[in-house]
Amino acid sequence: MANDYMVAKWKLWYKSLDVNHDGKISIEDVEESRSKFSNMHQLDEAKSKTVQDNFTQWWNDFVFRGKTGEISEEEFVSALNNDYKADKGKFVEGITKCFNTFFDVIDTNKDRSISEEEFLIAFKAYGHENVALDTKFFQAYNPVDGLVSLRQIVDSWIDFVVGEDASKGSIVKTAFESGV
Repeated sequence: MANDYMVAKWKLWYKSLDVNHDGKISIEDVEESRSKFSNMHQLDEAKSKTVQDNFTQWWNDFVFRGKTGEISEEEFVSALNNDYKADKGKFVEGITKCFNTFFDVIDTNKDRSISEEEFLIAFKAYGHENVALDTKFFQAYNPVDGLVSLRQIVDSWIDFVVGEDASKGSIVKTAFESGV
């Protein structure tokens, strides 16, 4: 069973996925995030369709997990905890795939790094519109020449979800607790 530290982080993750801030995760969150993301990136029609399809697939595979309708925080946390209890190694593999997939989708130029602009667009698409806090979050990765490697960001998110040790710092947890 997951410890309290992990459960607290999963609740933060859940809130981050509630794009329209209505207290639940639903198809409306999917639609809002994918359309905002495409519009803010000013993608051409073909690229926009691909990105939106990839967003939908990611939500279906890693958030809804075959469930239709709304997902409550309790259901979200319970699903993660059940996966964790069933097979910790498989759980870590699934979360690794989740974030590798997600960040591959938002890396629209496929340069394997994320600029501050790309980071801010992704967070705004997910309903996190406090630019000052989002910028502080990006800067916590210590960008080099304005870029953070995709691997560094992915690894921080994997650790955010699977890390069990509360004594280790978490860039993602710190950002969410600051109000991102």
